[in-house]
This record gives sequence, C-alpha cells and structure tokens, in this order.
Amino acid sequence: MLFKKRIRFLQSGRIAALLLTLPLVFVSSLQSGVVFAAEPATFEEMQAEAEARKLLPIQSNEIDNWPAGPQVGAQSAILMDANTGVILYSKNIHERLYPASTTKIMTALLAMEKGNLDDTVEFSHEAVFSVPSDGSNMGMDEGESISLEECLYGVMVASANEAANAAGEYISGSIEDFVALMNKRAEEMGCTDTHFTNTNGLHDPDHYTSAYDLALISSQFFRNEMLCKISNTPRYHFEATATQPDDFYKNNKHKLVNGEIPYEGILGGKTGYTDNSRQTLVTCAEQNGMRLVCVVFKEETPDQFTDTAELFDYGFHNFQVLNISENEEKYNIESTGFLQIGNDVFGSSKPILSIDTDSYVIIPNTISFQDLDSEIDYSQSDENRVAGIEYSYNGMYVGSAYLNLVTDNASSYEFDTKMTATDVSVEKTETEAEPLQDTIFINIKKVLVIILVLAAIVITIFMVHALITNGRTAKRRNNRIKRKQKRRSRMRTDFDDFDF
Repeated sequence: MLFKKRIRFLQSGRIAALLLTLPLVFVSSLQSGVVFAAEPATFEEMQAEAEARKLLPIQSNEIDNWPAGPQVGAQSAILMDANTGVILYSKNIHERLYPASTTKIMTALLAMEKGNLDDTVEFSHEAVFSVPSDGSNMGMDEGESISLEECLYGVMVASANEAANAAGEYISGSIEDFVALMNKRAEEMGCTDTHFTNTNGLHDPDHYTSAYDLALISSQFFRNEMLCKISNTPRYHFEATATQPDDFYKNNKHKLVNGEIPYEGILGGKTGYTDNSRQTLVTCAEQNGMRLVCVVFKEETPDQFTDTAELFDYGFHNFQVLNISENEEKYNIESTGFLQIGNDVFGSSKPILSIDTDSYVIIPNTISFQDLDSEIDYSQSDENRVAGIEYSYNGMYVGSAYLNLVTDNASSYEFDTKMTATDVSVEKTETEAEPLQDTIFINIKKVLVIILVLAAIVITIFMVHALITNGRTAKRRNNRIKRKQKRRSRMRTDFDDFDF
C-alpha cells in the first residue's frame, strides 16, 4: 500500500520540485561555505566513543550512601519518578544535546492537551513537503486527512515527521506558531536548557534539550493514560477512509514496547535518531508504586534499550516508596491543644491540620524516613494549604507534602466559616512554636472531660481531708474517754479505804 503512495508521490510533482531545488542547494552551499557532513564513523570508532562515555562521571553516584548506578554508554542519562520529580540516577542531565524524534513527545502532549481526538487533521503542502521524503513518515499526501487520534498514532508509533507537522498546524494554525507554543510550554514546565525549532526533531543546531528537561516533559506525557496507550502500541493498523484511501500497518521500533526486549511494567516510550544526535530514547515503566521515566541521549544501538532496562532495574530494586503522612513524626499536628474541627463538637471532631495522604518520598532501601532532612515553607498561595514540606537526603530531593487546613462544609457548629490558612500555625517540636492567631475552634468534648477530671480531683481532696479530720477528732474523743475512765478508777480506789 505504501508503494501506491510512492506512485502518487511521483504524480504529485514531488520529484520535479526536488529536481528544481537541487541546483539551488548546490549553489547556496558553495556561496555559504557549507561543508557536507562526513561519512558516519566506523563501527569500531563508535564503540570506542561509547566505551569512553562509560567513564564519564555519574553525579548521583557521588552522593553519600546513595545506591551506585550502572555505568552506561550514554552521554547523558536520567531516571526520574514521573509523579514526584525525584531523580534516582543522573549523568550529565543538564547538558544540551539533540533530542531527534523524542521531540515528538512534546508535540503529542500539546496536541492531546489542546485538541480533540475525534477532530480531523488535514495534511497541508507544508506539512508534507517541508520534511525529507526519506525520513520517518507514514506516507501521507497533501490534501489527505485523518482523525487527531490516528495522527498521534502516526507521530508516536510510526514516528511520522509529516504527522507531527500536521498535528502542529491543527493546534496552532501554522508550524511556526506551534513551535512557539512548544517553547512556551517547556518554559512553564521549568525547562531551562531547551529550545525547539520544529515539531519532529529533524536536526537543527538550535533545536536542543537536556535529559532533565525531556524527563520533565515526559513526566507530563506519561501522566496521561491515553498518551501511555498510544506510545505503548507495538503495531498500529491505519484503515482506509474516504479521506485517506490506503490500508496499512506501522510498527513501533521501540524494542521495550514491541516486546523484542521484554520488560515488566512498560507504559510506553519514543525512539529517536539522527547522525548528529545518535540514538536517543525515552521510556516509562511502572513497578512497586513508582512510575519511572528513563531518558538516554547519544547512545549506540542496541545499547539504548539494554541500558534503559538496566537503569530501570537499578531504580526498582534499590529504592522504596514511603507515604509521608504515615511516617511523619517531626511536625506535631495535634499538640496545639483544642485546635479541632468537625460536625459534632461532642465526639466526631478531628485535627484542623493534616498532611495530605497521597504524598510520598522515594528513598534508598538502606535508609529510613527518620534519616531525611526536611524544610517547611509557609509561602503557599492556596488558601487551604498552610505550608509545604520538602524532604531531602544528603542534599538530594526525595519528595514533598503539604500541610492542609481541614474544612468541613457540613458542620453543624460553625464558630467561624471564614477561617483561612493564615489563622493557624504549625508547631515543630524542634523549634519554638509560633503563636496562633485570631480564630480557633474549641473541642467541647475535651473541655468537658477536663472539667470532670478536675471535679473528681477536688472531690477526692475533700474526701481525703474529711477522713484525716475525722481521724483526728476520733483520737481526741478516745483520749477524753480514757482520761474520764482513769479519774473514775482513782475515785473508786479512794473510797475503798473507808469502811461504811
């Protein structure tokens, strides 16, 4: 079926256009002094470079008591938890490198965020003709159209360059405007070493990113279940329609996705290659409560796949997930006396502050939660958040949580419904407690219990005092009786001397 498209490619005049442009390219090359790229290095040279890259420093291995990660042949590599941003493995993660087709992760993410999967995506002249005909493609012709969902399968499974262009035009109206959107979105995510010039990753000296930045982008991508499904598809069937007349299949070249290298828990990924970038790979896998994203840049095939599997093994076997609310003891939430909230002030009250129950840390198996350092930040913009707590180990960020203000809209006893996070403070047992401000809630049950306890103590004191007093009175009475008896005995003795 793809052969039919090649026939239409000839009929559409692409060959004529290429023949017209070749002289121009040759002349412009001479005028600008451009030197064509040399032939790729030999296999032995590439292997020697890969071995040299294995000797590059691994920054995460320099952390005290941090599990030693493997020495991979990538120029740059990272292993990051997609949900928390915790970095388990880092090697030159901020070095600017060429991403090649892993660029399409950002393209697909934006298309999913801003588009509708059922919408129609039409392939314009620019979308089709602005990419090399011998590059990755799905054989679409100018004027054909498919759904956005099929287009994303083309982007992620077939790595189709023209599909990435068409998706960008569908979202922003033009490729240029979409590229601007890509750069804006990257900046919003916190990327500082990224600049895109196209939708597909074709080589451009000004088109670059870093392993860290791409891991941030990929973390957003793999939080979307539909994108996980699309990127984890080994083979996709494109069926003929009225606007796309061919029926064909496209295979995913990602060996951890298509099963050539089996690995448990794979959620998806994207391959990439140019002569300048070498092999690049992004993969996501989930095990043991961790959803890890692995990015490797500048590898040689097939090491990008085997090194990725080795990095996943390193992460899943050497680290553990701990729920923060179940392990936190340093921050004393309930020691603020009567700070409580609830529907029933006589029984069902609960603490007014709580650590969110979904937050967790990822730490080495060799340490415990108590080994972590923490820092509290009160500058929270959310009105229901009192503070944020960030956890680290030997300077390595391992997770964070929020202290939330517990609200109960159905409360029958609302003393003040306008209470905000600024009306309370959190006591840290290691430092001086900060003063509470303005309004508090009173737990009546605790107050009544304390009153009853105090009353019982007072009654006990009175009873003890009465027993002591009665004891002393009885003793004095007994002494008086004994003295009277002695006097009577003496009187009888005196009368016994007389004979009446």
